[in-house]
Formats: sequence, C-alpha cells, structure tokens
Amino acid sequence: MEPIVHDLRLSETITPFGVGSIVDVLGESLIAADTSWWDRKYSAEISCDRLLARLGPGVLRQPPAHAGRAAKETAHLLYWRFPAWRFCEQCSRLSQITGRNKGRWVNRCECGGKLVPMRYVAVCEKGSHIQDVPWFKWAHRGNSGDVTDAARFCRSYKQLKFVRTSQRGEGLASLSVHCAGCRRSRPLSELVVKDSLHRDGIRCAGCQPWQEPTSDTVCDYRLSAVQRGATGNYIAEHLSALDIPEEVPRSAEQTEKIRNHVYFEKVVADNGGPQAEMVAGWIADEVGVATTDVLALAAGGDDAEEAPLLGLKDGEWAAFCKKLDSGRDHGEDDFVVDGWQVSAESHRPSALTSRLTGIGQVRRVREVRALRGFRRHKADAEFVKAGLGIDSKRKPIYPAVEMFGEGIFLRFNEDQLSDWESAPEVRARAEILVARRNSSPWAHRLAVPEPRFIALHTIAHLLIRRLAFASGYSSASLQERIYAHSERPDRTAGILIYTAGGDAQGTLGGLVRLGHPDKLIPLLLAALGDADVCSNDPVCIESDRQGSSHLNLSACHGCALVSETSCETGNRLLDRQLVLGGGTVPGLLDHVLDELRRTDGR
Repeated sequence: MEPIVHDLRLSETITPFGVGSIVDVLGESLIAADTSWWDRKYSAEISCDRLLARLGPGVLRQPPAHAGRAAKETAHLLYWRFPAWRFCEQCSRLSQITGRNKGRWVNRCECGGKLVPMRYVAVCEKGSHIQDVPWFKWAHRGNSGDVTDAARFCRSYKQLKFVRTSQRGEGLASLSVHCAGCRRSRPLSELVVKDSLHRDGIRCAGCQPWQEPTSDTVCDYRLSAVQRGATGNYIAEHLSALDIPEEVPRSAEQTEKIRNHVYFEKVVADNGGPQAEMVAGWIADEVGVATTDVLALAAGGDDAEEAPLLGLKDGEWAAFCKKLDSGRDHGEDDFVVDGWQVSAESHRPSALTSRLTGIGQVRRVREVRALRGFRRHKADAEFVKAGLGIDSKRKPIYPAVEMFGEGIFLRFNEDQLSDWESAPEVRARAEILVARRNSSPWAHRLAVPEPRFIALHTIAHLLIRRLAFASGYSSASLQERIYAHSERPDRTAGILIYTAGGDAQGTLGGLVRLGHPDKLIPLLLAALGDADVCSNDPVCIESDRQGSSHLNLSACHGCALVSETSCETGNRLLDRQLVLGGGTVPGLLDHVLDELRRTDGR
C-alpha cells in the first residue's frame, strides 16, 4: 500500500491520532504506521529518565515536525490508505485500490467520481488486529440455501456496486453490495450479525494494515465488522510524567537512617530477645519513628526485600511537598513552584482552610507524554506496542512529546482526611465503586477508588469547571493529576491542576496567577457552591449508578463531569456526596458552605 504524506499538529501524533489509529481528513481515511517506519534522523530524542524507568528499555522520540509548506524531502510520518475498499459517489462502483495519474496518486474512479472509503472494517475481537472486509468474498457468501451456482463461481471482480435503496426501509437493510456479474445482492444488515464473518469463512490475517501477512501471523480469534470510526477500534495507552527533580520520600529517608544507625545491628542480632525492644526504642527516639517500625525492619535483616519501584506520582508528591515548605521559588529550571502555607487563622472559612495545609503556584513545569501502544475492540484484547518492527538489537521507540506549562497544587491535611475516611458510612459509600471496579474486565487499570481518591478527584473536577471561567483557558486544556493513596508508607493527599502546551495552547500565566490563596480559596468556594445543586437533582444526588459501567455515583454532566481528555480516569470514580455530604454520608467538605452562609448572613 502506498504511503501518504499528511499534516497533523504535533500533539495529535500522540493522541488521538497516534500509532495504529485511523485518521479521517477531507474524505481520506488513513492509518498510522508503527515507529519502526520512522526516519530516526528526523525524530528528535526526548530525555525523561523518570518516564523511561516505567516504560522499560527504549527511546523517547518526538514525531517528525516541520513548519511551513511541505516538500518532497520534508520530514514526515507515514500513513497508509485504509480501508483500501472504496465506492464511487457517482457510479457506486466498488474498487479495492486507487491509481496514479501522471505519477501522482489520485482518489478518483474511472468515471471521474470521487472515491469514498467503505464505512465498515473487520476488527479482531481479541488480537487487536484490523483489516479490510473482503467485500467481493463477503457479497458472494451467506446462507448456502440462497447462494446460486452463478454466485459461487463468479469471477466478476470489477463489477461490485454499493447500492442504496428505499424499498427495504431505513438503516443497514437499505444498503447492499450488488454484483452485476452474477446478480447476487447482499444487505449490510447481515454483516453486523454476531460471528457473521466467521460463518462466511473470513479469517483474521493476524497483522496490521501496513504489515504483510505471513504464515507466522495466523490469528485464531474471530473478526467482527464494526464502523470505521468506532471509538473501540483504537484504545490507546499513554503514560505521562512531570519532569521534576525527584525527591526521596520521607519513609525512604527514615528507613535509611534506621539502617545506618550504629545500634541497628544489635537489634538485628537480638531481634526477639530481651534487649531488642529497648535498643529499638533508642533508635526510634532519635530518628522520630515508632519502635515497632524499627523492629519490623530488623526482622527482615539483610534478606529484607527491596521496596518496589516507586510510582511516578510518589516522587512527584515528595518534590511538591519540599517546594511547599520552601516558600518562594527563585529557581530557573523546568520545575518552579511558589509555596504558600494555609491555616484556619489566616483564611476563612475555617471548615475549608483547616483541611488545606498548602497551596503551590506552579510557575513552570515540563510534562512528557508517551504512547506505549494500543488495543482494539475490547480493553482486555492483546496489547500492541507502538514499535512493532523493532528487532532485538535496537531499542524500541516510544512516540513522545514534551509540553511546558503552569498549574496549581493543593495539599490537604492528612490527619483530618484520615479521620474522615475512617467513618463507616464513608467507607461503605466508596466500597460501591471498589466492588464495581473489581468486577469489571477492564477497570482494574483505574486507580483504586478509596474514599480520599474519590473526594479529591471530584474536587479537582469541580475546580476545573470553575477555573475555565476565570483562567482564560478552555476546560479541555486543563489537566488533573490526583495524589491520593493511603496504602503506602507515605500517604498522599493532593491535587495538581495544570495546563501544558507544545504547539498551540501555550501557558500565558492565566492559571498560575489564580494559585494565590487570596484568589484560589474564593474560586474553590464558588466551585463547591456550583456543585451544591445540580440541574439534574434530586435524581443525580440520590443516584449511585451513573457513568460508564456505573463507575460514578452522584456525578453527571450537570455538575461534575469535564472533558475526558482532562481526566485521568475518563470521567469515572466521581461522587458529590463524598465531598458535600448527602443522606447519612458525611462529606470531606461537609460544613464549608454552611459556615460561609452563616458568615455572609444568608
């Protein structure tokens, strides 16, 4: 198949038009080839060690980019025409390939009409492969009782037509593929029936459209006919990291101090003995930890397992906390944060500020986004890497872009958050989403919906909706990053809302200026006021079955949902009740609006 040169914005080459995706532009239907087809000399390497540590061995490369008009030698990505089967708008003739005219590739029928891609393609149900529907073969198959000998032995490959008729009503029954040679006609309504392609003897080629099928690519999974633009045809997996000087978490620092203490070896040697607890108490007093922590570490001795690789967010959380404690940041690197301490004495209402310990104005931050690969049809289908043709001697290439931006960071009071989430009503409310996440075949990739995550996630959405009015950025350009985990040695409880742009919506300071406590706290109060009453109440506030796979409780488009590109979990795991309360469930910010109204005399 002939490669196509086509212009895209740089950020679009990662999402939504990354490797393996179908791109529709001006009547052309194209599919992006994997990174093994990239010309490395035009693909600039991007540095982000934190991200590569999670992705595995490989290289981050930015897709080729250029400014101005493209020439023949201009750096470019390769896209293939897919599907190859098209029909003519004038004569309705079906053809599998387009041709050349004086050396130039054209998309015209022999009659002069424009060729339009067929709307259905075949997707492998488990193998994440995609291919053309073999229309000639399909049109001459079907139930054996209605296939004549003329149709069975027909060789009129160039006489297929895509016919529309109103005599069969509306929908797919009115569309059919007709063969002028044997007079065989088959409606598209037979195409979308479950296992229809399998019954017609049409098998998966076991490869992507830009790959040549071989005997080694046999796939035993069945094909399904789906619309070319269906969202399930391309389920991309991205990973992003903030490029920050990663700090060692506090728990890791304490562990190192305990191990390096002069008396620690005595605790290890006499662990369980009469002196172990006494010596462990001396170490605990000096380091500032509990005696049980010292004894537990000593019990492992030299054979203690190494801590698992820290998540990307663990290092980010530690770095943000250090910045908040440092006050004004005079640095000139790619991570500049001014920290502000918040207290109930300095800002009102106290019901809100007592739950906040710090606010950070993120004046500059660098984010690197990479595409790991994709799946097709189902979220549990086989994973396809972004670099398919890379051999064992060359490191795989991960498509990546770097974005520079600004943001606002909020740190919540850990003690008050822990007290709130220990309430039985709160935990019972969160367990509804935990059970649904565990029973879903794909939702295990989402964060564990413990109470603090749901509450902070919902607050982030409410604040994004309000910031869109005041910051100058559209809500779709704002991103969230939720730090909410209570099962690790270093508990996290924070929100980062930021915007980052590499080629279009740059960072103009409209967001970071709102990060000052005097401006942010009123905005947060306004966001809570917006969420107090939803236009879909009382249905919304009383609901616990909303959103995809019912993974939202009291949250809908009228109150808490934002653009899916802004949300880490695709607008899932949200609940207003865990923020503002409802029924018997106490909210994290339950009494904030009540105190505000009493203060204002309302």
